[in-house]
Parts: sequence; C-alpha cells; structure tokens
Amino acid sequence: MSARRPTSSGSPSGSLSGSPPGSPPRSRYGPPAIARLLAQGPVRSLVRGLALVLLAAGGVLAGPLAPAGAAVALQQIGDFGANPGQLTMYAYRPASLPAHPPVVVALHGCTQNARTYADNSGLPELADRRGFVLVFAETTSANNPNKCFNWFQTTDNRRGQGEAASIRQMVAYAASAYSTDPARTFVTGLSAGGAMTSVMLAAYPDVFAAGAVVAGLPYDCTKDTGPYACMSPGVDKSPAAWAQLVRDAFPAWSGPWPRMAIWHGDADTTVAPRNADELRDQWTALHGLAQTPDRTSVIGPDATRHEEYLAGNGTVAVEVDRVPGIGHGTPVDPGAGPEQCGRTGAPYFLASICSSHWISGFFGLNGSGPGPGPGPGDLPAPTGLASTGVTDTSVTLTWNQVADASGYEVFRDGTRVATPAVPPYTDTGLAPGTSHAYAVAARNASGTAGTRSGPVTASTTGAAAVCWTGANNYQQVQAGRATTDGGSVYAKGSHQNMGLYNVFVTHTLKEVPTGYFVIADAGCP
Repeated sequence: MSARRPTSSGSPSGSLSGSPPGSPPRSRYGPPAIARLLAQGPVRSLVRGLALVLLAAGGVLAGPLAPAGAAVALQQIGDFGANPGQLTMYAYRPASLPAHPPVVVALHGCTQNARTYADNSGLPELADRRGFVLVFAETTSANNPNKCFNWFQTTDNRRGQGEAASIRQMVAYAASAYSTDPARTFVTGLSAGGAMTSVMLAAYPDVFAAGAVVAGLPYDCTKDTGPYACMSPGVDKSPAAWAQLVRDAFPAWSGPWPRMAIWHGDADTTVAPRNADELRDQWTALHGLAQTPDRTSVIGPDATRHEEYLAGNGTVAVEVDRVPGIGHGTPVDPGAGPEQCGRTGAPYFLASICSSHWISGFFGLNGSGPGPGPGPGDLPAPTGLASTGVTDTSVTLTWNQVADASGYEVFRDGTRVATPAVPPYTDTGLAPGTSHAYAVAARNASGTAGTRSGPVTASTTGAAAVCWTGANNYQQVQAGRATTDGGSVYAKGSHQNMGLYNVFVTHTLKEVPTGYFVIADAGCP
C-alpha cells in the first residue's frame, strides 16, 4: 500500500506496516515528500529514479531479514511471461503433490519480500500438509520505494496492465509448468498485498475461484479519493456502488464471482477496521447477498469473530474474520498443533490465530469443501433468471418455475423486495442509470424460502445530465463534485484530472448518473 500519512505537524502518524513514529530504519517509512508522491500514483520510471536516490542515501527502505533457520526452499522463476509489472516470481512445490494440484498466489506487504512472507505466514506448512503449489509474487523498490504492490495506480490495478498482468502470467506459468488445476486457483495477501488481492479478484474473476484479503481494502477505493483516506478513516459507499466498481473492472464478465474471505485485526490503526465492513459490502452485493451474516461463531485460541454469508446453494460466498486485540499484520499461531502455523520472527506477523489454516480451509484445501449444502426439504434454486426489460426506473425479471413452489422471493442487492406468486416480476422505483444484483428463491407450502438462484445484474437506463458551470476547482471540491489529492483536483466518479487545487482553474462538469462527473468544457450536456 502507499506510505504513511503526515500529521498536522508533518510528523509521521502511521504506515501500512503499523510501526510507530520514530521507528528504526527497518520500518517502511520513507520521507513525507515521497509518501505524498506515491499517493498521487507516479509513473513507474519516476518511482524507480526516486528509489535509487533514497537507497543511495543510506538504504533506509530495506525490508526485514528472514529469521535465522526458518528459510523455505523457494525456486525463483526467471521467465514466466512478458512481465509488464516487472515483478519477480517464486514457487514453492511440496515434495508430494496430487495430480493437477491447486495453486495459491501469495502477495507480501510493504517492505516485505517473498522470502519473509514464505518464512513467517505458515503457507508453506499448509502446502506440505494439504498438497498445493504456492506462487509468491515479489515487487521491488524500483516499482515502489517502500516495496508495496501498487494497488492504488491504474497502471497496475487494471486487467491486462502492469503488476496485475504480471501476477496473471505467473498463474498461467504455474498451470503450464506444474499442471495446476485452473478451477482451483486462489490468491491471498497482507496489507498492500491484501489490496492487490482485491485487484486480482476484480480484474480476473475468470481466473481465481476465491481470495483472502488480510488487513486490506476494497477494490478501486482510490477511484474517487486518495489512498490515505481509504486506509484511514476509510471510505463509505453503498454496497451497490462498491459492487459496481468491481463490475467495471471486467464488464464482459457474466460468470460467477470469486468467493471472498476478509481478515482484519480490530486494533489496526494503519488500515482502519472499517475497511473489513466495506469489503464485505462490496462482495456480498456482488453475490446478491444481504450484509447481515447467516451464521456467526468464534474460532481459534483467541475467539476470533467469524461471520459467514451463504450463497443460494448453502456454500459460504463471503466470510469476515475479526481478530481481537491485534493491530496491522498477518495473524499466526506458532506451534505444531493441527490448527497452528507461522512464525513471529519478523514484523507484522502477530501471535494470535493461524489465519493461513483457516484461509486454506475456506479455499477448500483441507478436504472440507467450501461450506455446507442446502438443508433437507429446501426447494431447489430457480433456473433461467434473466432480465427481460429495463426502463429508466424499472427492471423486469423472469425465471423458470419450480415444481411445488407456492410462490417466490425476489432479492435486490441481497434484500428481499417482493414475494410474487409467479414470474415475471417488475421491480419499480429505481434510480436511472443504476445497477443492481438480483436473485430469486422458491417458497414451499409453509412459506419457507429455499435455495437462492445465482445473481443476475441489471442496469436501468437513462439519467438526465446535470451541468455545473462557473465554479473554480476550489469551489468544485467544496461542493463535493471533485476531490483533491497531492495538490491536484479530480472529478468524482471519472477521476479526471482537473488541474491544480486553486481558485484560478475553472471547468464545467457534467453529472450523469448521479454522483459521476466528467469534464465537459466543450459543451454540456
């Protein structure tokens, strides 16, 4: 993730490492000017040059060393593809593997590297026990002075571009070289690696079956603001708005969405715990689920709060794990017990619960599968759910009827909105130019809803354009039509650069749909 946020006095108040002010040189802190520059999304060549200057000045950005005696046997892969993001690939292959094994991609946090993450996360231990291949992607100070994955840069967080494309190429290499199972491809990461996990699930839902974000952020949080605001206090959007950001990452995708596990320490002062809720909102909405968990429990030695959100077939589509009493880092539980793994010999690996054990279980890599199926007596999910017509304010749905159904329940963005007797059903009163995820369940004679269908996304048409003229950049920001980051102003929604944050630059902004602004100096509407 990006570097620290300055306090009002200009002194460091926190970074994605979670280190306090005045930390020794091993922390990820860079000079404040560099932190601010990173938050603006610099081009890679400029970042590389700045990194060289900083390293020459004394190597203050060096990452922590792996603990002695804990080295995992990683194999560096020299040629895995075009590698537009200029990352390094490492692989870990257990001595014993099944035919066509699963593969898990692991993404380290800022100042860390593949070695540190492998030696301390517990993932190689789980790979040995459960028979899966690990791919560790590694970035460098040439990409980012703090060795963070560039989760906040459009040159790296979009499908087919930069670091995201490089990680995709690593998965393709593993499938070819190790005959891994394309249907069992997963990704997880810490902090900046957690935010990059969100990127990979959004940009490549056709590649990853599931992912686990540890102390990370929702996808494309920085579209309308800077990374500091995303990290803390966090950005509040509606579940539908968060989900739309993911849909926009790969608009042609119509298949199922990856499953998502979210891990966050409830005392994290670097990436606010609120981000766990926003991530939950983003991925439950994509799956057409409500934001209230279907099951809650406690797990592990520290009573981690475990929330499960069930898909229509009863499997766990989204889970949230809130780890009590820890700050920013990967929860580990050193030891030889069946639910233990990891080490605490490096920064940001925190003694608590073995998150890698539970994450691999969520991926279905412990033989348990991704969750229970439907209960006895449940009616099957209706098939053939489709949108057959839209207007500016309505969506019409149809589906195949279920034998013995007494009626149906229609869900919009996870909330039940109607109980029609038969299809079709028209959902009215919607805002123009908005997208919604719909699902349908059949009701039995006692009125109990059965398994929900898979979600279908439908968008209303229209939305009258509103023109905002005569306001300078300062006024546009104050009115909430634009945001400022690093001295520049960006239109909300489109994130178009409007120039410097002052009273001398004036633009016309066109708003359509509501809350989405583009520069329209040539004419509006």
